[in-house]
Amino acid sequence: MGNWTTVCAVDDIPPNSGRCALVGTHQVAVFRVRRTNKDEFYALDNHDPFSGANVLSRGIVGTVDDKLVVASPVYKQHFCLQTGACLEEDIDLTTWAVRVTGHAVQLAP
Repeated sequence: MGNWTTVCAVDDIPPNSGRCALVGTHQVAVFRVRRTNKDEFYALDNHDPFSGANVLSRGIVGTVDDKLVVASPVYKQHFCLQTGACLEEDIDLTTWAVRVTGHAVQLAP
């Protein structure tokens, strides 16, 4: 994983929400989750396979059965932020490695 791309500053993503970043030709949903006074970052495809829209970055972040998820704003399917797996159907989204360097959020495929 040597191809890290800076996509935004940490403060560009409010806690417990997401933003869309364009990495090459891929739309990536990047999430900042505040847990026990610490920020965690996750990234997965922004494309909702059920609606066909690029909207997952606008979904609601929460938990289902102790899994950290984002709910699609269209049909409300839940996608695990750590694995990209849909909880309701047998579909997996691609996840991206995320790191914070200084105040920059970086992604790698």
